[in-house]
Amino acid sequence: QLQASGGGLVQTGGSLRLSCAASGLTFYDYAIGWFRRAPGKEREGLSCITSTFGRTYYAESVKGRFTISSANAKNTVYLQMNSLKPEDTAVYHCAVGKTVASISCMDPSEYDYWGQGTLVTVSS
Repeated sequence: QLQASGGGLVQTGGSLRLSCAASGLTFYDYAIGWFRRAPGKEREGLSCITSTFGRTYYAESVKGRFTISSANAKNTVYLQMNSLKPEDTAVYHCAVGKTVASISCMDPSEYDYWGQGTLVTVSS
């Protein structure tokens, strides 16, 4: 089971840190991805960590602003979001996948388990 948290209302330029906590599985064995879905838009891959070498990847829309990190001892993955923009407003989800290739790390169809989302609202 996955649970995302940390969303909220923030002004443009502000920061939030999202957390994704797991129970019943060990993050070390999985690729972990962060995704979002804005109203009227398709789900977008934002960032991911691969299971094999722990490499991180970012979508161009968030590169330089968002940082993914993991705390294996806590079985938690974080998404630090800085310099937030109104277009970042969305429901954010974390997901895990057992056999996710690096090349498709941000393809939502590669993931097996999804957590409940957390809403991020960025006001202008």
